[in-house]
Amino acid sequence: MKHSMFRRHFLLTAGMILISFFLLAVAFMTLSYRYMVQERTQTMDENVSYVAVLTQKLLDRGYSPTSEQEGFPFYSPALSSISQANLLLCDESGTVIRYADCSGTCSSYGDKTISSSITTLVEQQGSYSGMSDLGIFPSVHFASGRPIYIQTPDGPHMEFMVFMTASADDLMVLWRSLATLFFFTAVVVFCIAFVSSSIFSLQQAKPLRELTDIVRRFGMGEHDLRVTDCHRKDELGELACTFNTMADSLASTEKDRREFVANISHELKTPLTTISGFTSGILDGTIPPEKVNDSLQVVASETARLSRLVRRMLDMSALQSRETVNSQVEFDICETMVQAVISLEGKIRSHRLDMDLHIPDKRTLVWGDPDGITQVCYNLLDNAAKFACPGSVIGVSITTKGRKAYISVKNQGETIPPDEIGVIFDRFHKSDRSRSMDKEGVGLGLHIVKTILNQHKENITVTSENGVTEFIFTLALAG
Repeated sequence: MKHSMFRRHFLLTAGMILISFFLLAVAFMTLSYRYMVQERTQTMDENVSYVAVLTQKLLDRGYSPTSEQEGFPFYSPALSSISQANLLLCDESGTVIRYADCSGTCSSYGDKTISSSITTLVEQQGSYSGMSDLGIFPSVHFASGRPIYIQTPDGPHMEFMVFMTASADDLMVLWRSLATLFFFTAVVVFCIAFVSSSIFSLQQAKPLRELTDIVRRFGMGEHDLRVTDCHRKDELGELACTFNTMADSLASTEKDRREFVANISHELKTPLTTISGFTSGILDGTIPPEKVNDSLQVVASETARLSRLVRRMLDMSALQSRETVNSQVEFDICETMVQAVISLEGKIRSHRLDMDLHIPDKRTLVWGDPDGITQVCYNLLDNAAKFACPGSVIGVSITTKGRKAYISVKNQGETIPPDEIGVIFDRFHKSDRSRSMDKEGVGLGLHIVKTILNQHKENITVTSENGVTEFIFTLALAG
């Protein structure tokens, strides 16, 4: 069964809200009940103490607590009404003598006697506080009691007891009202939270569904699709922008692939057409016998060109399979450049070129892959010799500045147009003069140079002015 992100998020949020409200309700009900009971009990303890002190003082002055004029029946109605509690005056055995209720009425309570266990506590501990029916009420009451003493030759003797009581039903009604108000508020907040959570979940799920649809269609070949909702300043916006970046990168890769296929098809088509034409001409007799050797020479030249093209492509594939140079060692760039010059000595002489070397006498140690940098030096020198004017000079110089070595290779020939400078390192790029003057180039030499230096995290620049073209690349100095 499919579970959508919206459903999971909604259920998770709803569950968290329900659990939170349940725990909050339990805590509220428990704490509020305890607080109300404690507050009510404490108030009654304080009030009954005041009544006991007043009754004790009247008794000490010789007034009878049962007197209608100055005793308990005189002041108890007012105190009961003010405190909203019942007042009871009992004798030492617990028999109720007088009873004043919350309405301010004072009367006898019949032959009602308070439980002996409670009177014993009052006598022994000097007070009672708790919830009980006292043995005279039909329901549980909050009750607090204090003793009233008279002085005897044997010492103080408990003569009376004063109790203050209040029905717990009133407190329960108040507590239920508060609980009802809490639950009503909780339900309102719960509904608001659910609605907000639903809206938020939908807002989160909608762009994800749209992105999923675009990714699915993109995978089916619609590579021009992009996510338009990139203005969000959150993770979804970042995801959308990342997808667009990936899509642009894939589109660029696809474009490069198509260009590569087109270029390699063109590069292979030309020599293959030449080879096929001359071979067919030799076989069907179209080419005269005296020109067969010349035709075979052309076939051999084109075959060698195909071989170089395949070899360069393999080299380029090996270079592009790695992003950085795996291992770098110290080596002398001066020695590497001299070896490259020596290896191209035949080609340089055949083009009637001179060399102008400005290489330090001492070793210039750099970090890098010696084989890769040798390839860079060879390709740059080969390129310089290829496009140099006959009888001109190829200049090579090695200098250091800061923590870098700067290697320069320049020649004298035709100026490279400014619009061609930016694409000179592209794969299979060959200028028109290359196609007319040099039939052996495959347009991969400078691209391989750029690839190797990129893997070394180094730069190469090219300038071409007034017929002088100069390539300069950098290497990190060792030590």
